[in-house]
Amino acid sequence: MNNNSAGDIRNLINFQFDISWQLLEYHFNGLTDEECLWKPQANGLHVHHEGGKWRADWPDSESYDIGPASIAWLTWHIIYWWSMVLDYSTGNGTLTREQVQWSGNITDVSENINNLRDRWKTLLEKLSDDELLSCKRTYWPFSNKPFYELAAWLNLELMKNASEIGYCRFLYASRNR
Repeated sequence: MNNNSAGDIRNLINFQFDISWQLLEYHFNGLTDEECLWKPQANGLHVHHEGGKWRADWPDSESYDIGPASIAWLTWHIIYWWSMVLDYSTGNGTLTREQVQWSGNITDVSENINNLRDRWKTLLEKLSDDELLSCKRTYWPFSNKPFYELAAWLNLELMKNASEIGYCRFLYASRNR
C-alpha cells in the first residue's frame, strides 16, 4: 500500500470482504433447512425454538469441549455481530445479544444476511476517509480503534463463519458413511 492512504485501506477492506463474501455464498449454495438445523454433536452451539422465537445458545467459554456449532448457530452469529456493529456504529447502541433473532429457515436467514451486507456496504461507501481512519464510530466489540480495524475484524469474522459453515457441511454430507 502506498503510504497507507485511506483509499488503499478502503480497497484492501473491500478486497477482503469480497473474498469472504464469495466463500459464504459458495457454502450457502444448496443449503437446506434440514442441514442448517442439524447438530453435529449433542453438545455444541445451536438455536432453539421457544415461545415462537428462535433463541441462540451462548457459550460460557470458548474451549473446544463445548462442541461444534450448527450451521443455524453460525448463521445467527453472522447476523448477531453485523447487527451489533451496525447498531453501535450508526444506531443508538442499545441492541443486545438476546434481541438478535434467528428467523427459522435458510431463505429468511439468507435475506437477513443479504440486507445486513447491503447496509454494511452502504456504510463503508458513505464513510469519508477521515471517518474510516478515526475511532468515532468504533464502539462494539471494541473501542478506541480506527474504523478500518473494525471493518477488517468483520471481514475476518465473515471468513471464519463461512469456513465453519463449509466444514459443518462436510460433516453433514459424510455423516452416514
